[in-house]
Amino acid sequence: MTNNDIFKKLRVALQLRDDQIVEILELVDFRVSKGELGNIFRKEDHPNYVECGDQLLRNFLNGLVIHLRGTKENPKNPMDVIKSHKNDASTEKREIKPKTESFKKPTTTFKPKPKKKPLPKKEPIVEKVRFKNGKNKSKD
Repeated sequence: MTNNDIFKKLRVALQLRDDQIVEILELVDFRVSKGELGNIFRKEDHPNYVECGDQLLRNFLNGLVIHLRGTKENPKNPMDVIKSHKNDASTEKREIKPKTESFKKPTTTFKPKPKKKPLPKKEPIVEKVRFKNGKNKSKD
């Protein structure tokens, strides 16, 4: 199991977004951009795939401890922090839904299309032709 696999599994298990991971890494003064994180979470056969180094994973785990437990001066309950991640994810899903209340129908009047006059019947230009090509010959 590679460092990338461990990082991905922690991200899914704790329901962390990229911006939250960046904040966790900043707790231990380790700077990483969202783009670099995206490259770490890609599949191995992708051209932009980057291996997660030991230093990045170590700093993430140290930052995660501070994020979940807090500091000695300001301790936190880890389960409360994890629940807040779930609440953040559920509120984001609600914001994505379109609001149908603000939709109003346009107030235009309906005007029916005028009826077209029927076209006069055209007489055929070519008369029906009967071909005698040898089929169904009558015996005289």
